[in-house]
Amino acid sequence: MTQTNEDNFNEQLQASLTDNPDFLRKLLSSVLQRFLKADFTAFLGAEPNQRIESPRGYRCGFYERSLITRVGRIQLRVPRDRNGLFRAELFERYQRSEKALLLVIMETYIQGVATCG
Repeated sequence: MTQTNEDNFNEQLQASLTDNPDFLRKLLSSVLQRFLKADFTAFLGAEPNQRIESPRGYRCGFYERSLITRVGRIQLRVPRDRNGLFRAELFERYQRSEKALLLVIMETYIQGVATCG
């Protein structure tokens, strides 16, 4: 009996998760980076190096941004435009961690759960 592609994929995914603890962090980082790139391209209305009649703005490099998630700290390269108008929809301006993590921390504090052993 031959394995289907889905079974093979599931086995490879399971092996990656158990063999490489940083797999999820790297995967999430890659996905978030792609979202940022797509969001920025949509904001400008043009792909990199694409010439259009009246551009909304111009690309002006990146800045580094760390985001604390359930799978660890992720370093992101957030694109920026020359006029500084781009705001990533992925996270709020000064947000450094995912909201679910913040809610758990607040609930823990309110309930008085001790964090030291």
